[in-house]
Amino acid sequence: MGKILVTGVTGLVGARLLPRLVEAGWDCRALVRGGKDVPAGVTAVEGDLLDVESLAPAVKGVSAIIHLAAVFRTQDPDLIWKSNREGTRNLIIAAQTHAPEARFILASTAHVYNATSPHPGREDDAVDPQHAYPASKAAAEQDLRESGLTWAVLRFPFVYGDGDGHLEMLPKHAVAQQLHPAMRMSTIHHRDIAGAVSMALAGTLDGRIVNLSDEGPLSVYELVKLAGASMESSSEPLQNPWYLHVDGSLARRLGFQPTVRTVYQAVQENLL
Repeated sequence: MGKILVTGVTGLVGARLLPRLVEAGWDCRALVRGGKDVPAGVTAVEGDLLDVESLAPAVKGVSAIIHLAAVFRTQDPDLIWKSNREGTRNLIIAAQTHAPEARFILASTAHVYNATSPHPGREDDAVDPQHAYPASKAAAEQDLRESGLTWAVLRFPFVYGDGDGHLEMLPKHAVAQQLHPAMRMSTIHHRDIAGAVSMALAGTLDGRIVNLSDEGPLSVYELVKLAGASMESSSEPLQNPWYLHVDGSLARRLGFQPTVRTVYQAVQENLL
């Protein structure tokens, strides 16, 4: 199994994906800043996504790049664009220069889809993100598609599990964003992200944008309850019923099968 570079290794997804990649036998490099610690069996390489020259040592000799690093929990749109668009561009340039044969796997988001879509978000839908984070991700996707590299884009819905605390944060976000309790959200467990990334590393997803999702999108009301909280219910009409709900049929046709089929299963098997 080849040498791979992973960015964003301390983030929500990266901190849980990286140990699984090591366990699967991959020779992993982690792009870090400031001498941050990495898990056993991982080689730390210092570099900064905003400094393209610093990325050369990280990408040289790798067979694949898994780009997870992103900024989204901030009210600074300039920082979001700089980190997510410019940072991805710099990593693409470094790969083109020093590892042109490497497979480049980009983590993106289901938030790129139009909130008023008449169906669950599909990969061939025109994207229409209304906020800086998904807009910067959509732009980074386009940069990668035009790069000439071998690429795959994985669009994540609501990610949870493995003690990440994300589901536990949902009640607060549901109130802040005034989410309708009947809104159904697609979800994906970290274990199944690892399965999809393994498929991408094998080349199964080359040249494709792929939605990931499990088999049981749940209402915000149910998810908040599973998080140990409660919210006021409502029988008012739901204006955008497909917002945050993605169509995962392409991934299924390509062979992806979630092992954590629903959040209820995750609760029953103590996978949160």
